Amino acid sequence: MSAMRHRPMAPPGQGAGAGAAGEHGDSDDNNFTDDESSPLTHDIYGGSQRTIQETKGWDVFRDPPIKIETGSTANQECLELTVKILKIFAYVITFIIVLTGGVIAKGTMLFMTSQVRKDKKMEYCNKDLGRDKSFVVRLPEEERVAWIWALLIAYALPEIGALIRSARICFFKTFKVPRTGHFLFVWLMESLSAVGMALLMFVVLPQIDAIQGAMLTNCLCVVPGIFGLLSRTSKEGKRFVKVIIDLAAVAAQVTGLVIWPLLENRRELWVIPVACVMISCGWWENYVSPQSPLGLVRALGRIKDEMKYTRYFCHIFLSIWKILLFFTVTLMIYWAQGEEPGNLFAMYGDAFGPHKIIVYELPAGLGGVLPDTLESANIDTVDVDAAYNTVVYVLLLQIFGAYLCYIFGKFACKILIQGFSYAFPVSLTVPLSVTFLIAACGIRIDDPCFFHDTIPDYLFFTSPSNFRFNNFVTEQMAWAWILWLLSQTWIALHIWTPKCERLATTEKLFVQPMYSSLLIDQSMALNRRRDDQADVKTEDLSEIEKEKGDEYYETISVHTDRSSAPNKPSIKSSDNITRIYSCATMWHETKDEMIEFLKSIMRMDEDQCARRVAQKYLRVLDPDYYEFETHIFFDDAFEISDHSDDDIQCNRFVKLLIATMDEAASEIHQTTIRLRPPKKYPTPYGGRLVWTLPGKTKFITHLKDKDRIRHRKRWSQVMYMYYLLGHRLMELPISVDRKDAIAENTYLLTLDGDIDFKPNAVTLLVDLMKKNKNLGAACGRIHPVGSGPMVWYQLFEYAIGHWLQKATEHMIGCVLCSPGCFSLFRGKALMDDNVMKKYTTRSDEARHYVQYDQGEDRWLCTLLLQRGYRVEYSAASDAYTHCPEGFNEFYNQRRRWVPSTIANIMDLLADAKRTIKINDNISLLYIFYQMMLMGGTILGPGTIFLMLVGAFVAAFRIDNWTSFHYNIVPILAFMFICFTCKSNIQLFVAQVLSTAYALIMMAVIVGTALQLGEDGIGSPSAIFLISMVGSFFIAACLHPQEFWCITCGLIYLLSIPSMYLLLILYSIINLNVVSWGTREVVAKKTKKELEAEKKAAEEAKKRVKQKSMLSFLQSGIGDNGDEEGSVEFSLAGLFRCIFCTHGKTSDEKQQLTSIAESLDSIKSRMDTIESAVDPHGHHASRHGRRRTTSSGSKDHHLLTSVAEKSGDESDESDSDTSAEPKQERDFLTNPYWIEDPDVRKGEVDFLSSTEIQFWKDLIDQYLYPIDNDPVEQARIASDLIELRNKSVFAFFMANALFVLIVFLLQLNKDKLHIIWPLGVKTNITYIEETSEVHISKEYLQLEPIGLVFVFFFALILIIQFTAMLFHRFGTISHILASTELNFCKKKSEDLTQDQLIDKHAVEIVKNLQRLQGIDGDYDNDSGSGPDRIARRKTIQNLEKARQPRRQIGTLDVAFKKRFLKLTADAENNPATPILTRRLTMRAETIRALEVRKNSVMAERRKSAMQTLGAKNEYGITTGAPVNNNGALPNQRSGRVSNAGISIKDVFNVNGGAAEQIYGSNGGGTINQGYEHVIDEDGDGNSLRLTTRNPHPHHQVSWSQNTNGGNGAGRL
Repeated sequence: MSAMRHRPMAPPGQGAGAGAAGEHGDSDDNNFTDDESSPLTHDIYGGSQRTIQETKGWDVFRDPPIKIETGSTANQECLELTVKILKIFAYVITFIIVLTGGVIAKGTMLFMTSQVRKDKKMEYCNKDLGRDKSFVVRLPEEERVAWIWALLIAYALPEIGALIRSARICFFKTFKVPRTGHFLFVWLMESLSAVGMALLMFVVLPQIDAIQGAMLTNCLCVVPGIFGLLSRTSKEGKRFVKVIIDLAAVAAQVTGLVIWPLLENRRELWVIPVACVMISCGWWENYVSPQSPLGLVRALGRIKDEMKYTRYFCHIFLSIWKILLFFTVTLMIYWAQGEEPGNLFAMYGDAFGPHKIIVYELPAGLGGVLPDTLESANIDTVDVDAAYNTVVYVLLLQIFGAYLCYIFGKFACKILIQGFSYAFPVSLTVPLSVTFLIAACGIRIDDPCFFHDTIPDYLFFTSPSNFRFNNFVTEQMAWAWILWLLSQTWIALHIWTPKCERLATTEKLFVQPMYSSLLIDQSMALNRRRDDQADVKTEDLSEIEKEKGDEYYETISVHTDRSSAPNKPSIKSSDNITRIYSCATMWHETKDEMIEFLKSIMRMDEDQCARRVAQKYLRVLDPDYYEFETHIFFDDAFEISDHSDDDIQCNRFVKLLIATMDEAASEIHQTTIRLRPPKKYPTPYGGRLVWTLPGKTKFITHLKDKDRIRHRKRWSQVMYMYYLLGHRLMELPISVDRKDAIAENTYLLTLDGDIDFKPNAVTLLVDLMKKNKNLGAACGRIHPVGSGPMVWYQLFEYAIGHWLQKATEHMIGCVLCSPGCFSLFRGKALMDDNVMKKYTTRSDEARHYVQYDQGEDRWLCTLLLQRGYRVEYSAASDAYTHCPEGFNEFYNQRRRWVPSTIANIMDLLADAKRTIKINDNISLLYIFYQMMLMGGTILGPGTIFLMLVGAFVAAFRIDNWTSFHYNIVPILAFMFICFTCKSNIQLFVAQVLSTAYALIMMAVIVGTALQLGEDGIGSPSAIFLISMVGSFFIAACLHPQEFWCITCGLIYLLSIPSMYLLLILYSIINLNVVSWGTREVVAKKTKKELEAEKKAAEEAKKRVKQKSMLSFLQSGIGDNGDEEGSVEFSLAGLFRCIFCTHGKTSDEKQQLTSIAESLDSIKSRMDTIESAVDPHGHHASRHGRRRTTSSGSKDHHLLTSVAEKSGDESDESDSDTSAEPKQERDFLTNPYWIEDPDVRKGEVDFLSSTEIQFWKDLIDQYLYPIDNDPVEQARIASDLIELRNKSVFAFFMANALFVLIVFLLQLNKDKLHIIWPLGVKTNITYIEETSEVHISKEYLQLEPIGLVFVFFFALILIIQFTAMLFHRFGTISHILASTELNFCKKKSEDLTQDQLIDKHAVEIVKNLQRLQGIDGDYDNDSGSGPDRIARRKTIQNLEKARQPRRQIGTLDVAFKKRFLKLTADAENNPATPILTRRLTMRAETIRALEVRKNSVMAERRKSAMQTLGAKNEYGITTGAPVNNNGALPNQRSGRVSNAGISIKDVFNVNGGAAEQIYGSNGGGTINQGYEHVIDEDGDGNSLRLTTRNPHPHHQVSWSQNTNGGNGAGRL
């Protein structure tokens, strides 16, 4: 190891066994090691030996935390219920549409093929021709040609769709060219499929009746059945039975091909087997496996693997080829039937135009029997007009039925309702079609006029001759069809057992890029991908773990995308595990904000622990498993210490965070928790505090000293990017392929210090990342939190911004800003060229300060977009953040945001050509849309000004020029104030003007309403207003959880002039101000600085006084500050009048100052003398601090706390004469802040030399503090003012020209206007003298201002509203995919024990690991009835709380304590009620858990025996017992298993919670990577990359005691 980690030495007699003294005899807790059972509540670093919590009898009354539902935890029950109801609707509606679409597509296909039969004759309805006569019709050739073209079009449309999709992906994304041999094979199979389809449509189906045709479509699975049979491997369970069923299914399929040719003995029917086998070749790819025992099938499996990358390239050519081939074969068939192929083209116009149908009247003697020939002379004919549009209607029905069936079937697969809403309707399509055909044909035979008003009388399905239902079973081979249906169901059985991920892509769901419209149900059944990954059973886990190289690797995960694994064998499965680093930046947050943030982190910690424990002990596979670690980067975390200007201490915000940790943990876990004090690390950038949370994830706070490292948010982001992705990932000693896999699955969750969210919100963002590997960042829905009118305004603003603008960006391009308060970034994307590196660019130019530092999150997203990555928005991922509640704070925040937004979008637009080329998701249309928005932003003030002018005219009945003057004066005055006055005056004026404009806007609203009443609902203003309000209302209805945000719309409307006029002006004119503007506090100053400021102020006052005319009269009596008068008065603190003034006596002040200085000097010398006589006693008594040990145990270097020297640095005489010189402090060894009692008494540790060097290099390279160079600052200030002036001039000129043009057009509206066609007023005037009636029409005019509004803003509104609808559908799909309906799954009674545990694993663990009630004190406040309060066991609970007990402070220990007590015997199972009500009380659940527990214990026991035996890596052969870590075990009595070891050892073998593998987080050796770094607080869950180290000299034992103990290690 490159650097050893230092540990405090244990005093003699306090080694591994000492910590167990207080635990002896506690049989319930013998299952845990000392470290785990030592609660986080213990003060283990102060020398205390307490192992239990003692409570005085008089002080047993409790104040447990109350669970408050706010923010992310509020109003979830209603939403969850709504979503479940919505999912039920999704089940039903999707089922109906898929089934209906399939039946319509199947029926219309058979209807079309029925009309293609040559010389088709059928009985004609006699209703219109004579009820006493019989008629028969023969279809003319024109009609047949029309239906042939309909079939050609129906076949070609999906192929054209595949062509367009393939071309789009190949042209705008990437593709791979296949090998020639592979391409030829694929071409052959697709060609066979196209030829077979043509034979089936134009030869086979026209020769048989429609019922037989529907049945025959169940016989198209021969080739898939054979390949599926040949792909069975010996590893499959029950292979023999499956092979037998496969053979039976293939045999059934073959019988369907030959049964009618044999029975009916017609030569043309022998085309059936040829056509069906050829068609089935199209689905070969889905049924071959690279693991097949046959070499030929394995070769085809390799072609299948290659097709994942070459499919779209192939289908560009294959789609065109298949259409041409299908058309060519059709022509050949037409020619073979004795027709002229040219007729298909010659008759095309007549076929789809008016033509006649010849109806033949049958003589009475035929008795209704159709004659063979209709050309005899004695048969009368009648010509009827053809309903030539019928073919178009039927074709449209076929196209849309198949398309809806496919689209909704895909939707069902994406939201995980495939069984009921996909497989079931697909399987029902043919049976339902056959049922309808039987009924329809039977009715038509009995009554030819039954469908007279629905279907033209000369068109119908080919019906069986003399059909009766009782003949169906015998003549129609219904018994055989049942076999064919069952065989197809078996061959396509995979559609009933999907294993796809949520919102899986089309490529993961289907083999071919599109569907087959003519055989929609077979296409959907056989084209749906077979999931080759079998269910992993618990007994198979050991094999999986061995393959991973770590016998008990505890983070088993399912990875749906394994495409890279076969090509890169060096990648381990563990490399694909999702790793989430939450990276928060903090500065000056309040306590409430910190608590919300910490509660969110605690929820993530609890969720991650539950998933880890579920996999580790319940042995389940969790597809949503992730590893988690929290990093907080605290800006400006230090201040000058209270005792000396030379030392620094943590500021009050850091101390507030430390004090708040326990409160947040207690609120989440609903019981009083005191976390273990943080471990403290001196670092080159300041310091580090490391907590271990109850779920054993790490919470690491990086304290930044602005004198040692660059501060502000962007540089904190650079810190964590380079630390986590550069140092801890790129410097790992592993292969580049593994680094690539890890980087792709590593995500940075960027947070603000006041964010509130739930784990589900992060899971939804990770889902998006897994779905699209090109996704660089994803953001959620941000909800503002706070109170007051400004918050109400922001509620509506955020809602509209997310509902419309962000949704539109997501749908038509990319989101331009993923806000830093809650976003997920992919590590690999950040590591790309021109992203991380460019993000470190120092702001040396004026525009850099605006673009880089004022809106750093938007700039980072711009860099990702310019590198080709996509940024998405998930509306279902909710996060809550505190927003500005005051007017000034809000304006200052937007003063940062507005210029940075404009600068970044302008940067993107300027680089649009290259961005479009490199980014598949950004198109020219999207750039045009952004240009429109940018134009709207720049011209926004001018537009609002014109709106106000027009509104004044309408509301106050004044002329245009008067209105113009009224509006221009306050705006010009505000601009003048912004240029000349300070910020506080600007904001005051803005606030006053905003209030005035709000009142004016209310008057304008009333005036506009009256005007609309006059003009009517058809006026342009009314239409636009109704459209805008309607779109907002519909958007709110589509976001039911946020519906009430729309109620704040009135405040938004009243604030439009303030926010879109005044705010824009304020932001642009203050472009040169680059301060943060929010959360500003006064920095603490040194005594020297305070004295210097005081002297400077006194000097300034003296100078002012000396300049006054009466200064010669004052004779130095005193300065203004020292004046007092005999008579004085003041008014509200604004001014003070003093009469008969005289100076204060200066002697008194000087004397007091001299006395104070003397006392300080005496006190300092006394402290020095006492320190020299009794340093330890003096130190302990005065400061209450114990000695703090540091990491130098190996070098016998113990850091001792010395007495802090009082006094000032300037007091040199004291220092010179002191008995002991002042202690020298090194920032990386013994800084003062680690001894600060407010930072708790946690252990002190040091970083490894490797990490120290990394931080030093990083600071030197990118993060060194920028010196306050007055010359450079003056240059930057000058440049910023110049940039401001240029921007204001350009901004002002653009708006002035815009206003001038539109206003002049408005003045000439009588000449320049557009007559509005709606809302016409008709005036009727009657003139009595002339008896004339004059009718005049008055048209509304669309004036220039109205024209701008209608065509600009209405267009944007339409785009955004449409995009919002599409995005809402995607979001609802995401929510539905994540929602489970328990009653739609198998009942618990139907589940096996393994399935029961697997289904509820995480839920079970979350309840078993709860810290609340671990000692049996369950909440007894529940229940109902009049005696509920009286039945509370208050005294019993208080008495129980009084009893000494060892608290359990970690979730996994709480889980194991309950887990080991689980038994199916209800009498001996007191811990059972901790389970949820749904699962509690079922004996089957407890029994299943008990079985799983015994299985896990047996595996651990077996491993422990191996460790004790031949595989003992230490080679210890003494008689002393050795624990699984190779060290002497603690001497404690415990339950002993058959293997001769205690059960607590069973849980500590390789992978138990006691194994300590954390070494790369929170300090310590980071890049040992795959060697174990020892850490008392460590555990197996933190983001780690470790393997077992076989070298004995790196193996050390681990035990916990209050004074340090030995080091920790893991086998």
